[in-house]
Amino acid sequence: MILRFPFLLLLLALPALSARAQSVAPTATRNLLPVPTEVRWGKSSLPWKATLRPQMEGPVDSMVTAAVLRTLNRLHRNGAAAPPNTALPLQIRYGRTGHAEAFDEERYSLRVTPMGVTIDAPTTLGVLRALATLEQLPEPQGRHSVLPEVDITDQPRFPWRGLLMDAARHFMPVAVIKRNLDAMAAVKLNVFHWHLADDQGFRVESSKLPNLHTIGGSGQFYTQAQVRDVVRYAQARGIRVIPEFDVPGHATAWLAAYPQLASNDSIYGVSPRWGVLNIAMDPTKETTYALLDTLFGEMTPLFPDPYFHIGGDENDGRQWRRNPTIVQFMRDHSMLNAKGQPDKHQLQTYFNRRVLSMVQRYGKKMVGWDEILGPGLPTDAVIQSWRGKKGLYDAAKAGHQALLSNGYYIDLYLTAASHYLPDPLPADAPLTEDEKKRILGGEATMWAEFADSVIVDSRIWPRAAAVAERLWSAQRVADVADMYRRLPAVSRQLETLGLMHRRAPEQLLLQLAGGPTQIAPLRTFAEVLEPVKEYKRHFQGFKYTTQTPLTRLVDAAPAESEVARLFSTRVDSLLALLKSARGQLPRTPAARQLVQQLSTQLRTWQLNDVQVQPILAANPTLREYTVLSSQLSAASTLGLARLVQLEKGVAPSPEWYAIAAKQLEAAKAPAGQTELAVVPALRRLVGDR
Repeated sequence: MILRFPFLLLLLALPALSARAQSVAPTATRNLLPVPTEVRWGKSSLPWKATLRPQMEGPVDSMVTAAVLRTLNRLHRNGAAAPPNTALPLQIRYGRTGHAEAFDEERYSLRVTPMGVTIDAPTTLGVLRALATLEQLPEPQGRHSVLPEVDITDQPRFPWRGLLMDAARHFMPVAVIKRNLDAMAAVKLNVFHWHLADDQGFRVESSKLPNLHTIGGSGQFYTQAQVRDVVRYAQARGIRVIPEFDVPGHATAWLAAYPQLASNDSIYGVSPRWGVLNIAMDPTKETTYALLDTLFGEMTPLFPDPYFHIGGDENDGRQWRRNPTIVQFMRDHSMLNAKGQPDKHQLQTYFNRRVLSMVQRYGKKMVGWDEILGPGLPTDAVIQSWRGKKGLYDAAKAGHQALLSNGYYIDLYLTAASHYLPDPLPADAPLTEDEKKRILGGEATMWAEFADSVIVDSRIWPRAAAVAERLWSAQRVADVADMYRRLPAVSRQLETLGLMHRRAPEQLLLQLAGGPTQIAPLRTFAEVLEPVKEYKRHFQGFKYTTQTPLTRLVDAAPAESEVARLFSTRVDSLLALLKSARGQLPRTPAARQLVQQLSTQLRTWQLNDVQVQPILAANPTLREYTVLSSQLSAASTLGLARLVQLEKGVAPSPEWYAIAAKQLEAAKAPAGQTELAVVPALRRLVGDR
């Protein structure tokens, strides 16, 4: 690898993108995700046989050197060992080392021609983002893969593009964290929000307060050496690491370790239960702040990022109102509402101010969930809104920097489209230009009640890539169909990086089926199941605890069924043809193809029931799903009948519609915490009177 010291300033070589350039739509997105600011495709390509030899102009940076090597190896184009003058140049020019935590520039230009590849960027961060784009460029050409000729100019819309992973509810080993950091880098997410403490666990080693990890962590925690290792790994990929230690609520694990923090006389163990427990620290004791100060003094040096998250969410104050001493404290300090009653919001603001001053003393900026926003909270605090746009806008109007997570809760098993469309700054945002500048971006959030280290990848990816595009690409990039077209390509790329979002569910299906010879029918069935949405899984007749194995069919089912989505798209296309032909199925090749595709899929589901029922009956953990397989077969029979009616131009009788409606209504009912994802599309296909 050839290294040269800088001899030009790239701030001049790569000027900031003009407003006009940013408004130009890409000519084609191909497999790029996020969509770059400007893309101009050529007609040629870099030959498939060509290897690349790096030539770098910029200050020596070992992280960039390593990143370039990773990219060349992934592209199978590493020309380091090639004979002289046989490898084409990978020319990389950058001005200085970039620091993600300082919001340094990430813009870049990338050019691929038959003669080589050129990357220009003002900082090393831009180089890393350019390399991520380069890895998405390969296209098939016959039996080989080529890099198409292209000119790309790109920069992010928001500086804060995050992913929260919850290691408190289910512990996530370092290997899991690292492979998700690789996935983040691939789609240009740049903030890893590490949720490290909650009711179910405290996950970082503390030498000064060892009960936190030995008792609160129940034996599963990160050593400080592991934390430093993760931070270095993330930094090498241009990703910041922001820890969250949730206080004063979500604190049961803290109280199990140090009972003196409690707001009552109860003795707690680490909670095995899910849900909002409404257990909080006592904010009136100086010993509470002394303990927090000790911990923060130890933790802040572990995390070099200037931002430090203190949680602050979901504390309803019931324990405070039930403690006479705390109530008297509120009265003594005039923490009263308009009716003269003790006001828990004012007490939490008091707590937040104390914690804020503590965090600032260690050189950090405090981040908290939107519950901490209120009168008297200094504007230094950053607000992360999970409850809606109102909290986001209220924070910006009050002078706070703010982040959006509402709409990006990927643990709710919602569609990629539902996460793709919410925008931190829509065109109608009721903010002034100065207030808009306070919106830093957003974060996808992966809470882990129903995701352990085995299946967590499948609950994050590939849907989190939709959030990544929303936070990186221009506001105008909002084509849902095109996003879905590109998502499988991203999913395949992530698999090559070591992600388990496809392999882990397949392995679980193999175990449930009892062997490879029986997996096909179970897979056909599972592909159209989805876990029940939002947090309904808590209320579906099965009691979950922290010790419940996540090894049932609901855990192998996709968060969003691609098979069901494709079926739904075809149904809508057929209905659109019907509408344009005034209710008569047109005799066109497109109509015939759609009918054939839908019929083939429906017959597959109809006949699969006979094959999968013995498998379901043979495994006690699968028997609860037998009803859904029967319902899928019956609903598919209805769909096939409707297609025949459409082909013949026959209108169903009212009685047929009534029977169909009753059958499809029954098919909506969940079982085993799953539901049939194809039912809404079948209801549209069958229609009504």
